Amino acid sequence: MNTIEEKLWSYIDGTCTPEDMQNISRLIASDESVRLKYQELLAFDKEFAAMELDEPSMAFTYNVIEAIRTQEAMVPLKTRVNKRIILGIVLFFVVSLTGFLVYALSQMDISSAKVPDIVSKVSVNVKLPQVNTHISKPLVEGFMFFDVVLGLYLFDKYLRRKNAGQLLSKK
Repeated sequence: MNTIEEKLWSYIDGTCTPEDMQNISRLIASDESVRLKYQELLAFDKEFAAMELDEPSMAFTYNVIEAIRTQEAMVPLKTRVNKRIILGIVLFFVVSLTGFLVYALSQMDISSAKVPDIVSKVSVNVKLPQVNTHISKPLVEGFMFFDVVLGLYLFDKYLRRKNAGQLLSKK
């Protein structure tokens, strides 16, 4: 494209400076070839303005949006698990289970097991606090049931994650 055509297009579009507009309008008035080129470009501009823009059909738009939606749905959500929270939960259950184990062992009657009486030989006088009034048998059983179910759930999650990692590494 030569420079006169570029100047004429910017004159038609109105994107040139006012000084350039005056120069181009004088050039159109004085030069016959420039005036013919201007009229030709002006006719093109009118034809372009009269043209209707093609739009894709509604079905095409719907299909594209559905394809994007299904692609996004196939990508699994990735969440980041805070290691401190998991460690806190594990620590809570370890301390709770250890406490229940110590409590259960302290309540056992070992005198009928024909084990030498070690407790009578120890001179330290240790008394455990009485928690029988605060902890009932159904409460302990419920807590142990909850711990077992939670442990099985966490073990299942671990196995599923391990299995998913093996599937991804094979691809």
